[in-house]
Amino acid sequence: MGLAMPGKAEAFRCGNKLVVEGDTAGAVLAKCGQPAEITRKVIQRPPVIWRYGRPYRVPGGDLEVMVEFWVYNLGSNKFMRRVRLEDGEVTAIETLGYGYP
Repeated sequence: MGLAMPGKAEAFRCGNKLVVEGDTAGAVLAKCGQPAEITRKVIQRPPVIWRYGRPYRVPGGDLEVMVEFWVYNLGSNKFMRRVRLEDGEVTAIETLGYGYP
């Protein structure tokens, strides 16, 4: 049996509601309530346009993107979840170790 390592998930349940990539911050709050922990940072990202299904970098300055990490403690018998939000939209969901009471 291996150790519990952080893993990537595409969705998780809060009660009977499903949180998925693409949900807004407001939708996650409505489904799960306030997270146990929030971390914020700003990253720089080059502007990109999509043409014929391919990304092309636009010359000029980088854009600032607000990134938040919300950790949900679902209890000591369930795994915690870390939700990454970029500009208020869920872009990734990670499975962490077991929660705490």
